[in-house]
Amino acid sequence: MANQKTAPGLPTREQILDFITTSDTPAGKREIARAFGLSAQQKIALKALLKDMADEGLIDSAPGRAFHKMGGLPKVTVLRVADVDDSGTVWAVPERWEAETPPPRLRLRERSKRSALGVGDRVLARTEEAGSGWIAHPMKTLARGEELMLGVLHEEGGRLWLQGVEKKERRDFVVSDAGGAQAGDLVLAEKAGRPPRITARVTQRLGDPFEARSFSLIAIHKHGIPDVFGAEVIEEAERIAQVPLGDDREDLRHLPIVAIDPADARDHDDAVWAAPDDDPANEGGWKAIVAIADVSFYVRPGGALDREARKRGNSVYFPDRVVPMLPETLSADVCSLKEGVDRAALACHLQVAKDGKLKGWRFSRAVIRVAANLAYEDAQAAVDAWTASSPQRKLGSPATGDTPAERDPSLRWDDGGAGEAVPSDLVETALLPLWDCWRALYKAREAREPLDLDLPERRIVLDEKGRILSVAPRERLDAHKLIEEYMIAANVAAAKALEAKKAPVMYRIHEPPSREKLVALKDYLETFDIPFALGQVVKPATFNRILDRVGEAAFRPQVMEQVLRSQTQAYYGPANHGHFGLSLGSYAHFTSPIRRYADLVVHRALVAAYALGPGGVAEDDASMDRIGQAISALERRAMEAERETVDRYVAAYLSEHVGSVMDARITGVQSFGFFATVDGIGGDGLVPARDLGREYFRYDEKGQRLVGDHSGEEFTLGQRLPLRLVEANPVSGALRFELVDGKGSAGATPEGNREPGRRPPRVLKRRGRPGNIRHQGRKR
Repeated sequence: MANQKTAPGLPTREQILDFITTSDTPAGKREIARAFGLSAQQKIALKALLKDMADEGLIDSAPGRAFHKMGGLPKVTVLRVADVDDSGTVWAVPERWEAETPPPRLRLRERSKRSALGVGDRVLARTEEAGSGWIAHPMKTLARGEELMLGVLHEEGGRLWLQGVEKKERRDFVVSDAGGAQAGDLVLAEKAGRPPRITARVTQRLGDPFEARSFSLIAIHKHGIPDVFGAEVIEEAERIAQVPLGDDREDLRHLPIVAIDPADARDHDDAVWAAPDDDPANEGGWKAIVAIADVSFYVRPGGALDREARKRGNSVYFPDRVVPMLPETLSADVCSLKEGVDRAALACHLQVAKDGKLKGWRFSRAVIRVAANLAYEDAQAAVDAWTASSPQRKLGSPATGDTPAERDPSLRWDDGGAGEAVPSDLVETALLPLWDCWRALYKAREAREPLDLDLPERRIVLDEKGRILSVAPRERLDAHKLIEEYMIAANVAAAKALEAKKAPVMYRIHEPPSREKLVALKDYLETFDIPFALGQVVKPATFNRILDRVGEAAFRPQVMEQVLRSQTQAYYGPANHGHFGLSLGSYAHFTSPIRRYADLVVHRALVAAYALGPGGVAEDDASMDRIGQAISALERRAMEAERETVDRYVAAYLSEHVGSVMDARITGVQSFGFFATVDGIGGDGLVPARDLGREYFRYDEKGQRLVGDHSGEEFTLGQRLPLRLVEANPVSGALRFELVDGKGSAGATPEGNREPGRRPPRVLKRRGRPGNIRHQGRKR
């Protein structure tokens, strides 16, 4: 560089670099020319020199045509908040970074002591290099990525178009610059121009959402879910995985402890055991152990693993993949309670009275050896088979008294049933006592009357090549309910054990419904002549009584849906407000530390409060509040991403049935139309009010219905009716229906009435082939 000549009168490359790096203001061509007193002719030569320096990798340009040293930062640039650490310090990264080196992290120095910025926020900031790091001074908060759009490219008419992943985005945009991306790629793009000539410029190619195990890629990128572990995190996980369990653990390897999980589960957080209690003071009662993976032993506070786990907050479960909170070295191996191998556990020892109430508890660090990893279906089939062969001892459902096989003959076990995989001695020593103890726990559940809403989950069934076979409600067995009750009991014991030590607790909080929600529910119930007094003390049982009164009436699903909508959203925090839905005064999450950071916080608190060894920590109230807010937000992010991905799968499945008539149920009513879901499958599709016919339909908010002015025809929340599917978009998950009698604009929109930039409905496929996705399933 020193030997390269410059034109007479021009500054050297070294002088330009010195000026750019020391200038207090952004240094563009004009500022450089002014600083060196260049003539008009010399400015032309300067432009060529600056281009040569950029080609040589010496400088780079920022938006606004200011220059900076390659690998450095512009004096003023747009930053995106990447992290807010425990001390409240806000860290940001450049929104635009094209150097081969990793982007620098800048500490935002704000005027206010209490930052209002969060992860994902964008700011225009002045930057300065301080010692070995960078500092940024925010000048202006910018819109949160409004100009950026996530979408999938498709080709039509010889041009590339961008279709957005948002359901509300009803327009496609011509791509002015594909940036090397191809049709079928998931991309991040920015809009340019003004209506009606808005185009899209691709800024980043994110992958192919139609490849195997990639359909969830849309939600991962849309919600900014971290799905790759850094080298530091992986290295720490592999190193800590080699640490011996130690000799000071309680040895529980002689007990036939079993783990009962989904058939395709990869991370086994919990295992259970029960036996009749030999304590004379607990006659007819039970002793039980809920053994939970001892994650706090491996993930120590402040380490790279801990920082990454806190940043993620929870594992995210998609039909095609799991994005784990912890690296698989821990989540799927060392921490996972696998059959026949010694594992570290934090054991909750329960004493259960014959009426199912908890009489006592203690916690210990233990070593266990799981006797068997059982699928729910296998455990259920084995118990049903044993019951059928031993009529003198019946282990039916506590609610009905009969077994699933008696309620549904298709569930009866025979020599080819799944239950034959469970040895008979394990059924007698492990499963039967667990079922007996569960019957006692169920009595306590019935006594406290928690909210009882039977709302089935959807299950995406994929074949061995990852293609969608079906979408169906997930079957709920007694084995599911059994594990649920043991987990609830352990969660209660964890909260009460910490309270007894006056230690901080990360509670799982579910507050009672607000008065505003109750008023709306009252108005709705009045349309069915169901009374609801606002002055009463509202308990979960209050809502159960409403459903009992409805019975098996045709409108039961819509009432159940409205009761659900009246509930508040559960969250995490250090202040105890009880768990309304479960009808419990103290409740914390303890049973899933592999996949929830909240549970890890509770584990650490128990270890610290009861001096159980290394890895314990008692967070202060301010830290607990901050962590609670963060992980609650991350939980909501995960739930939204999971729900959207299932909707996309449903839309992909239904895209093969466009034009078919389907049994549907109205799930929402607004002034502009109603939303409906396909019975037994799900999805969420709109029937616009304009498609309901020529008459005007009035919106009755109180009754949640649309009523025709002349005909009196009604479309009411919860109403079942046949609808024709006219559009299914796998990219956004959006569906659109029409009435079967052909009212409205069912077909393609006429060209003359089409919104600017709007393209006709389509089903996107990657280069002529369907999406191939492998199912890994979801744990409880």
